[in-house]
Amino acid sequence: MKKINAWVLAALVLAGCSSAEKEAREAQAYQHNESSLAAAQRNAAVDCPQAQCDAAWAQTRRYVEQHSDTTVTRADALAIETEVPYSSGKVSFSATRVARPGGATLTLFAQCRGMYGPDNAKGSDYDECADKILKTQNGYVAFVRAHVAGQ
Repeated sequence: MKKINAWVLAALVLAGCSSAEKEAREAQAYQHNESSLAAAQRNAAVDCPQAQCDAAWAQTRRYVEQHSDTTVTRADALAIETEVPYSSGKVSFSATRVARPGGATLTLFAQCRGMYGPDNAKGSDYDECADKILKTQNGYVAFVRAHVAGQ
């Protein structure tokens, strides 16, 4: 009986260690994803010269329509907006066009329902949302440059 109790105790100790290690790995992965998301947001911007801005803006709208899980509700010279995501795991993208001397800066933004819980904790759909956002924001600049001459 003592051998069994020692075995059970050892198994519980090992399970506790693996659980703590798993939580540490998940926390590290979350921090890595948060850093990657911040970098993707910073890099999801295109400076366009005045001559190409209208074409780049049209391609931005096309990109938002292709990648957002919600429909465009506003598209004018300054903003492209989509509906707020209606269910968990759904991502929506929007964009702004801000004038600068000689052209404009076009920036792509994202939001996803279920990505964050209370106090910005990891939400139930965090991993799915992060994957969608990273893929789309990281592909935005290349898409615009590939579809607009002179970019």
